[in-house]
Amino acid sequence: MPERRPSFQQTQADFAAHIRHPQQHPAPAHIEDRRLEIYRNLFYNNIESFLASGFPILKSLINKDNWAAMVRDFMHRHQSHSPYFLQIGEEFLAYLQNEYQPGLNDPGFMLELAHYEWVELALDVSSAEIPTNIQQQGNVLDDHPMPSPTAWRFIYQYPVHLIGPEFQPAEPGPEATALIIYRNIELHIGFMESNPVTLRLLDILETEQISGRAAIVKLATEIEHPEPEKLLEFGEDLLLTLKDQEIICGFHPV
Repeated sequence: MPERRPSFQQTQADFAAHIRHPQQHPAPAHIEDRRLEIYRNLFYNNIESFLASGFPILKSLINKDNWAAMVRDFMHRHQSHSPYFLQIGEEFLAYLQNEYQPGLNDPGFMLELAHYEWVELALDVSSAEIPTNIQQQGNVLDDHPMPSPTAWRFIYQYPVHLIGPEFQPAEPGPEATALIIYRNIELHIGFMESNPVTLRLLDILETEQISGRAAIVKLATEIEHPEPEKLLEFGEDLLLTLKDQEIICGFHPV
């Protein structure tokens, strides 16, 4: 026979289940409902407020009742793995990815939009830092330009950076949307619309100890560019722009 929990543990479990979803789990016996109401409101309002501040665009696009039901289902269904409030957004994103059952009226871009909104907070509190031993002066072609560890790169099917109450695409865009979300040395968060080729160039520079020129030549070969010299000229200007934006954080000699 399964081991019975002591009554106080059962009461704790019943109390937690009720607070998460009062409609599905009755209140523990012998606890005044007036007192339970305080806990019910505090728990829901705290979680909902944090999600609303972390996903403001998503909330604005969802029916009020549907949003409330989604928040309640998240609290009821999802088993969070972190006790920190700053990671509630990450837990909510995991819920949307793995547990949430999309409704007929949910937009197709909902998951990508949620991810895009989560990234800003995630990068803001990330422990990633620009290396202190990297040179700030260098040549983008002759030296090795280093992508910043606080410049994150993503490709979305929807133009998530444009979505809002006035623009809600029914289908993915004709081309993928490439975005760089970065945190500069002054801890400001910036967003840059890019393209998959630029993101690939940054990937090469991040993974290979080669010069900017060699990285552009490698990229030209990969994409079978018909005029590699023109790509080299364009690539030099691009790398200078990325350095100005602190997406390239410095240089290593090669």
